[in-house]
Amino acid sequence: MPKEGVSIQVIRRLPRYYRYLTELESQGIKKISSTKLADVMSSTASQIRQDLNCFGGFGQQGYGYSVASLREEIGKILGLNEIHNMILIGAGNLGRAIATHLNFEQLGFKLTAIFEKDEKLIGTMLRGIKVEPDEAIEEYVKKNNVSTAILAMPKDAVEKMIDKLYDCGIRSYWNFSHYDIGKKYNDVIVENVHLSDSLMTLCYRITEKS
Repeated sequence: MPKEGVSIQVIRRLPRYYRYLTELESQGIKKISSTKLADVMSSTASQIRQDLNCFGGFGQQGYGYSVASLREEIGKILGLNEIHNMILIGAGNLGRAIATHLNFEQLGFKLTAIFEKDEKLIGTMLRGIKVEPDEAIEEYVKKNNVSTAILAMPKDAVEKMIDKLYDCGIRSYWNFSHYDIGKKYNDVIVENVHLSDSLMTLCYRITEKS
């Protein structure tokens, strides 16, 4: 179980551990030392041990870590053994990419509905789900146990939409817009995804190296 006060930096490294352990397990690797895991992940053994010690001891001295067990335990810490119902708002290019290429069920979520304001997209099928009009959000959320919304829409559209979603009881968001939800509602959980920030960081690193 996690200890109180675990830093967000440690939490953000857990999905990376989970991903690498999944790859190792698929290769048939049964156990691994912190040193070898650090080599695979381009990290350090001390960093891995410090991170995992925040949640209890998973390894055995002289044996290392069981790949399958450690992967399972990290999955539990991340909550991947539970399923949270999620809706997607925005069925444009970004929304289609998100819906098409992510295996939500393996990541702790189930995409149950998709909403869009563009009449040309309403009624189309995406991931086997019929795209519904934005006006249907409130009724749908009231009838279904929805905890999370993906926001794949422009900033100005989110500004108009967020009050409706909040009033419906949705308190967690995967936010691809640049709208600062937490500034308006400080009791929500938000993961902001800024693709342009990532690209600018890449540009900086290329420039620095050259």
